[in-house]
Amino acid sequence: MRYCWPTARPEATARAGRRAHLASRKRERRRTIDPYSELAPDFHLIYESWEAGIERQADVLDRIIRAEWGSRTPRILDAACGIGTQALGLAALGYAVSGADAAPGAVARAGQEATKRGLPIELAVADMRRVAEVYAGHRFDVVLACDNSIPHLLSDGDILQALQQFHALLRPGGGCLLSLRDYAEMQAAGPQIVPHGVRDENGRRTVIYQVWDFAGPFCDVALHLTEDSGGAEGRTRIFRWRVYRVPIARLLQLLAQAGFTRVHRIDGKYFQPVIVGTRPG
Repeated sequence: MRYCWPTARPEATARAGRRAHLASRKRERRRTIDPYSELAPDFHLIYESWEAGIERQADVLDRIIRAEWGSRTPRILDAACGIGTQALGLAALGYAVSGADAAPGAVARAGQEATKRGLPIELAVADMRRVAEVYAGHRFDVVLACDNSIPHLLSDGDILQALQQFHALLRPGGGCLLSLRDYAEMQAAGPQIVPHGVRDENGRRTVIYQVWDFAGPFCDVALHLTEDSGGAEGRTRIFRWRVYRVPIARLLQLLAQAGFTRVHRIDGKYFQPVIVGTRPG
């Protein structure tokens, strides 16, 4: 026996197409923003010791800031603050720190950590490409975006827009400080497994590693957290995002295009290459 299914009406097909388009856009938003909100409670596990990392990074950034822009204690905007790794350490050194991030869950975690430490950090949810709208009327001495945050912007145009926002928020003579992976030094073939290690916390063991898949100028990242509580079964959570493997040479050009001078690269100080530029004035 043959079964004849009714043909979909044009308006139903159009509605289905719109639903598919909206679902696709929702998946893209989740891939680029929501993973960091969902990961926020456990993001510190990426570090062998997050507390030591906070202190160590602040010390290095402090020395770079003083060498580049003077010894006075400036106002800093961490434009990609995440859960506060750089912002918390710099605030503890006496800097007046504000922070912003596109992931609401990460900003909430940063606020909790600041309160726990008694650090007065002003925080906001903001995309790097629109951070000047959120902090309109403010002027900072340094705007920074560390820990490979810039490559989360997936085109030269998006990066340039963010850098122009940073430039607008700086006082004359203020500085921009970025850190990111040197993708030109990486072998763009995969998949590649990048281990973070094993963490024991609160009776739970977590094995953490990344899987990188390369696609043209992009890299699709899957962060795996496998939890072992001692039983026969564990649980693995996977967080996914895409990064743009922007060459550092191209980023230097974009900084200059955004209006920065004294643009240069600093190696051997931080755990990633550091790129700095200064607003003229």
